[in-house]
Amino acid sequence: MLGALTLGRALGAGSVLPRVSPQEDWNEIDPIKKKDLHHSNGDEKAQSMETLPPGKVRWRDFNQEAYVGGTMVRSGQDPYARNKFNQVESDKLRMDRAVPDTRHDQCQRKQWRVDLPATSVVITFHNEARSALLRTVVSVLKKSPPHLIKEIILVDDYSNDPEDGALLGKIEKVRVLRNDRREGLMRSRVRGADAAQAKVLTFLDSHCECNEHWLEPLLERVAEDRTRVVSPIIDVINMDNFQYVGASADLKGGFDWNLVFKWDYMTPEQRRARQGNPVAPIKTPMIAGGLFVMDKFYFEELGKYDMMMDVWGGENLEISFRVWQCGGSLEIIPCSRVGHVFRKQHPYTFPGGSGTVFARNTRRAAEVWMDEYKNFYYAAVPSARNVPYGNIQSRLELRKKLSCKPFKWYLENVYPELRVPDHQDIAFGALQQGTNCLDTLGHFADGVVGVYECHNAGGNQEWALTKEKSVKHMDLCLTVVDRAPGSLIKLQGCRENDSRQVCHVGCRAGTRGAHTCVVLVDSCWPVSPHAVASLAHRGCGSGWLPLTPLPLWLLLLGGHLFWVVSSQSLRMGEFTSVPPV
Repeated sequence: MLGALTLGRALGAGSVLPRVSPQEDWNEIDPIKKKDLHHSNGDEKAQSMETLPPGKVRWRDFNQEAYVGGTMVRSGQDPYARNKFNQVESDKLRMDRAVPDTRHDQCQRKQWRVDLPATSVVITFHNEARSALLRTVVSVLKKSPPHLIKEIILVDDYSNDPEDGALLGKIEKVRVLRNDRREGLMRSRVRGADAAQAKVLTFLDSHCECNEHWLEPLLERVAEDRTRVVSPIIDVINMDNFQYVGASADLKGGFDWNLVFKWDYMTPEQRRARQGNPVAPIKTPMIAGGLFVMDKFYFEELGKYDMMMDVWGGENLEISFRVWQCGGSLEIIPCSRVGHVFRKQHPYTFPGGSGTVFARNTRRAAEVWMDEYKNFYYAAVPSARNVPYGNIQSRLELRKKLSCKPFKWYLENVYPELRVPDHQDIAFGALQQGTNCLDTLGHFADGVVGVYECHNAGGNQEWALTKEKSVKHMDLCLTVVDRAPGSLIKLQGCRENDSRQVCHVGCRAGTRGAHTCVVLVDSCWPVSPHAVASLAHRGCGSGWLPLTPLPLWLLLLGGHLFWVVSSQSLRMGEFTSVPPV
C-alpha cells in the first residue's frame, strides 16, 4: 500500500547528530552541519544540566532488559499471538536503535524556526508489547529537541498488566494515566489531551519510531496557523522483521464510499506542480488518524473527539470531515517522518465484534457530516443500516455552532478526485453470488477481474450498473476485449455507445424436464446463491444451463456470455445469442 523510497543514511545507535573531529577547521564546516552542531551540543548540554525530579531517570539510563525481559516470548510460543506482529524480532531491538534517515535531501538542509512552541505527546495503549512501547517513548525523547517536549502522557487503556505503563513513568518527562475500565482510543486520547500542559498536542500510536527532526516541521506549520492539523509521512516498520522502510512522498489520505481509509497517489498534474518544491506541505482530504499534531485550544474548540465512538475506527473520518468542513485544513508534511508498525489484524477484542464497532462509529460520522451523500455509503455497505449508532444530537449541534460547510463543499473543494456515483445509476453495490463477490483483485486499467470472498466493505467489490447498462467500478467498465470463446474480459475506461461494454442479461433459476437449470433473462445481476451454473453439461437444451455445485458466474456483455472459471478471471463462454424466455 505504501511504496518504498531509496533509504538514506543511517545514524549510529548512540548518535543524534554528526560530530566534528579535532582535526576539522570550524570555518570549513558546511553551515548546515555547523547549525546542527550548535543545536545538538546546546540541547545536550541543557539536558545534562537539568535537574531530574526524585525517582526519575534519563531515557539512556532506563533498564530496558529488566522492563522487557519479563514479557518476552518463550521458546515454542507463537511470536505473533499477543500483538499480531513478530514480538521476538521487536524484543531483540535496542530501545534507541538507529533507523534510516528517509527524508528528502532538501529537508536535511532546511533550517527551522527557533521559537517553536513545546508540545505534549499523547500516546494511548492497550496491552502493547513493552519493547514497541518503549521504543516509541525513547524515539520521541531521542529525536526531539528537549525544549520542545513538554511531557509525554501515556494513557494506559486498562491493560492487563498495570506495570506496562507504570514502569515507564520513571523516565524523564513521562506521565502515566491509567483508565479504570476499557475506554477505547477516542476517550483515552481526550483524557490525555485534557491533562496536557502544553499549547500543542501531538498524538502518536504506541508502536512508532520517530525519525530525524520529525517534530520541528510539524510544530512550525501549526505555529504559523492554529487551524492546521498536520501529520508526518508515515514510514513502514515491517511487522515480520521490523525493517524500517521509507514511504512514498506522493501519497494523500483518502477513502472510497465504503468509508475505509486508503492511500491515494497524487495525480500527474499534482506531482508536476510539486517538482520545484518536493518538500512543500501536502493538502490531504483525510489523515490516517494515528499520528498528528494540533493546537490544543483548537482541538477543544472543534469538539475534541466524538466521545460516543467506541474502541477504534471511524474517528479519523470524523475528525477529517470536521476539520475541513469547519474552517481548518489537513496537511501531510514531507520533512517529518515517523515509522509505524502496520498490522494485518487487531491484537485486541472489540465488544460486539470489530465489524459492528467500526460500522457504528462510521455511521455516526456519516450521519453527522455527510448529508445526503451518506446514502452512497449505505449503498456500498448495506449491512451498516442494521447497526445502531446512538444519539448524535450533540454532534449535530456542534456542527451548527461551528457554522460548518456542507459535505458537497468538501467533495468539490477538498476531494474532487473522489468519484461521486451517478444518481441515475440503476444500481450500486456488490455483485454477489453466495459468499463470493465480483472483485477487481486490485487491478486497474486493462486488468482482469475475478471473484473473492465478500467482505461487505465496498472497495474492490464496489460496482455500479449505469443507465447505459454498463457495469462500472470507479471510472472503469467491464469490457469485451477479444470475442473468442475463453478470452478474458478486462477493466477499461468507460466509453459512450460502446457495445463491448453493454451488459445485456443475467440469469435466473428454472426447470427443464428432469433438469434444474438457469435461463438468461433481462438483468445484469448474477444468478441466485443456489443457482450456480456450469457449461459442462448440455442436458437443459439451447440457452439453458444445468446447475452444479461449481462456483461459476454468468454475465452477458456485448452479446457474449461470460463466466468465472476460477477466482482469478472472468472468461467468455460459447453462447453468443440470447434465446427467448
